[in-house]
Amino acid sequence: MMALQVSELQKSFEGLNVTRRVNLAVEAGERRLIIGPNGAGKTTLFNLITGEIAPDGGSIGLFGDDITRTSVRARAHLGMARTYQIITLFGRDTLLRNVMLALLGLCPRRWNPLIDFERQQDLVEKAEAALARVGLAHLAHRPLAETSYGERRRVEIAMALAQNPRVLLLDEPFAGLSIDERRDVQKLLLAIPRDVTMVMIEHNMDVALEFAEKITLLHFGEVIVEGTRAEVVANPRTREVYLGH
Repeated sequence: MMALQVSELQKSFEGLNVTRRVNLAVEAGERRLIIGPNGAGKTTLFNLITGEIAPDGGSIGLFGDDITRTSVRARAHLGMARTYQIITLFGRDTLLRNVMLALLGLCPRRWNPLIDFERQQDLVEKAEAALARVGLAHLAHRPLAETSYGERRRVEIAMALAQNPRVLLLDEPFAGLSIDERRDVQKLLLAIPRDVTMVMIEHNMDVALEFAEKITLLHFGEVIVEGTRAEVVANPRTREVYLGH
């Protein structure tokens, strides 16, 4: 059974085809890399998979369940989590509270307007454990605004991991990071166990190619090359897209 199965997925905006009959089959435990130039439709593909926008055609399957028309929340409950290309977190809140908010999103207590975070010991412990996984336990009570950009990237990953995902989508997790910060995030991702399937969009090819076992190249919204690292690097169409010849 595939962890993620995308079949003939299509999406257009005002007549512009952004996703063109995309097919994607990701095995359980796989590390898949999605590459392509700017405007190739990579983030749109993620938005379709997570349900943030609706497709015009095609289907999306998660471990055999058709989730094409299910809500973002329902997909999260089924085991899907993601990070974003542009970090959007709560700067005045602590790292701990940011992660607790992610946990609260999957909890019935989210409907209680009088909830006292400090008394939710189970959420505190889970959030602390998630921060420890990304090496930020010592900063748990620091306001997010007082942390570095690289630390905020790791907070976002902690928020996703706190939800115990079966499929984790990472949208350019190395974007804007220094060499040392990239190394920290790379170690973090490599340490994630195989019961989590990961699909990553990334432009930093040196780092990303070490991560991926299989690569999908998108260009103008369609898959033009797919295969192992060696196959994709050697394919003439890859060179054509990136080198212009």
